[in-house]
Amino acid sequence: MRIVIQEAKDARVEVDNQVVGAIDHGEVILVGFTQNDGEKTIDKMITKMLNLRIFPDENGNTNLNLEQTNGKVLAVSQFTLYADVTKGNRPSFVHALPKEEAGKLFEIFATKLKERLPDAQFGRFHADMMVTFTNVGPFTILLDSAELGYAG
Repeated sequence: MRIVIQEAKDARVEVDNQVVGAIDHGEVILVGFTQNDGEKTIDKMITKMLNLRIFPDENGNTNLNLEQTNGKVLAVSQFTLYADVTKGNRPSFVHALPKEEAGKLFEIFATKLKERLPDAQFGRFHADMMVTFTNVGPFTILLDSAELGYAG
């Protein structure tokens, strides 16, 4: 599982010219799944994401987490996080979980995130989305469950 976290001043996602999710201050997160991802991986990744101290404190140091800043989350599914470009110039997505399986995991992810962060907002899985946000910093972090030892 991979999550890209981007600190945002504001953000919204539209599907068919309709806003389906929007936040003010917080994080825009892109979420992708691969083989062997499951509920345990999701739980660990959500905990890591919510506890990351990436927001500035009164001295400008990245020392506060999402809760401490009353931040919100806008989560968007993103299978292209598993693009493989090691051969040629056309990305391969063989490491991305097929949409049926990924859709189920994104639903579990959304449910579990809402349990911890009830006002979390979401894009629509497997939809053509337009994501608009103001990236603060810019500040972007990549969480990879395999690198963190959370996979499987």
